[in-house]
Amino acid sequence: MISFIIALIALIAGYFIYGGFVEKVFSTDSSRPTPATVMADGIDYVALPTWKVYLIQFLNIAGVGPIFGAIMGVMYGPSAFIWIVLGSIFAGAVHDFISGMISVRLGGKSLPEIVGSELGRTIKSVMSIFTCILLVMVIAVFVRTPANLLATMTPDYLHATFWASVIFLYYILATLLPVDKLIGNLYPVFGFALLFMAVGIMGYMIVNGVHIPDEFSEGMYNRHPAGEAAPIFPMMCISIACGAISGFHATQSPMMARCLTNEKHGRKVFYGAMISEGIVALIWAAAAIAFTGGYDKLAGYMSEHGQDAGILVHEVCVKWLGGFGGVLAILGVIAAPITTGDTAMRSLRLIIADAVGMDQKRFVKRLLITLPIVGVSYLLLNVNFDVLWRYFAWCNQTLSIFTLWACSVYLARNKRRYLLTMIPAMFMTALCVTFICYAPLGSYLDGIGLPLVYSEIIGILIMSLCTGLFVKWVKGLGQSDKLPSMVN
Repeated sequence: MISFIIALIALIAGYFIYGGFVEKVFSTDSSRPTPATVMADGIDYVALPTWKVYLIQFLNIAGVGPIFGAIMGVMYGPSAFIWIVLGSIFAGAVHDFISGMISVRLGGKSLPEIVGSELGRTIKSVMSIFTCILLVMVIAVFVRTPANLLATMTPDYLHATFWASVIFLYYILATLLPVDKLIGNLYPVFGFALLFMAVGIMGYMIVNGVHIPDEFSEGMYNRHPAGEAAPIFPMMCISIACGAISGFHATQSPMMARCLTNEKHGRKVFYGAMISEGIVALIWAAAAIAFTGGYDKLAGYMSEHGQDAGILVHEVCVKWLGGFGGVLAILGVIAAPITTGDTAMRSLRLIIADAVGMDQKRFVKRLLITLPIVGVSYLLLNVNFDVLWRYFAWCNQTLSIFTLWACSVYLARNKRRYLLTMIPAMFMTALCVTFICYAPLGSYLDGIGLPLVYSEIIGILIMSLCTGLFVKWVKGLGQSDKLPSMVN
């Protein structure tokens, strides 16, 4: 319990201390007009109260990610707690805050536009395709999961296909309606419920003196049942994405960048939402080993239940929080994925609209972009779920590489402390390249399947190449302020 409390305090302190430092480096300006005030269109650019923007951002980036990812990731041992704390403070929250505030400064532009403005047209084109593919996979994944769960809880004639159609209909409405109507009213409620569930679990553990067998005193060695086949680096860091750092977040932040009324609220919304997600991940990582009795017992539980973290979430909530906990669990495993999928569809509409320069004030134009997205996403429902999830997992983290390097270029161009994002960019580059090279083909996280040592060497080489190009560009920037981008 002491280790858990220390980790919790570290996350909270990280928001105030390091978050304040990052905000100072970016130099937010309360007098600068935000897109919500100068570009208001009643559809996507809508001024919202800060507490609503925070809760919507939190639910946008969280969903079940920090719950399921933490449960799967903590099987690697106490290093999971270190990754959640350090990843959230120094990588994830910085990634979310800087990219979100750049979007605010660029009029609420979407991620490919942000990356393109800093890394050049070629990278922008790659990012546009890459981001669209990722978001379509997110939509498909977060239709199928809740649809299958709903089918098991309702009469036979309300099958998974029926629920998938209902969820898609909701996605369409959430994508087409003004942001302050459906999303603005539902998301704060669901976001609060997700936080309340985590706080309730934490409260139960503290009040009842639940033993959390974190085993820090026994060392940081790998506890995963797969042993050497699943090394902590890179496998654990990919498993725990939401709750540490996730590239998907940068695709969601521009939606709230269009609703923020003051730049000074950016730390509360972007940095704060990521720290909140880290806290949720920390709580569920601790709850998983506390409830089952340890790392090995958690691994046995997950194996017995087909690696379905949703079953553990439901059982923990019901046994620790009673009937009300059961309601929260259902909300977590059904509503949370849905509220990730609908904003993925909405952000994809905005990305495509930005790419083709299509104004979104008219309903017909919004519909023109949304319907093809629905069609492609629906087709992906026929693809094996395991395949979708494998590629989503590493695509998600790879996306953060582009975002962090683009943020580094932005900071360097504006003569700010670019090491804030450059160091996480270096780490994530080495991590993702190592993972892609190492992970065996056909595993739950797909890769090439090279030996670990060769994968790590390749990861370090690619990271060194990217760093060398960036440093060379920074030196050139010092000699000429007219360089338009890092890569033409």
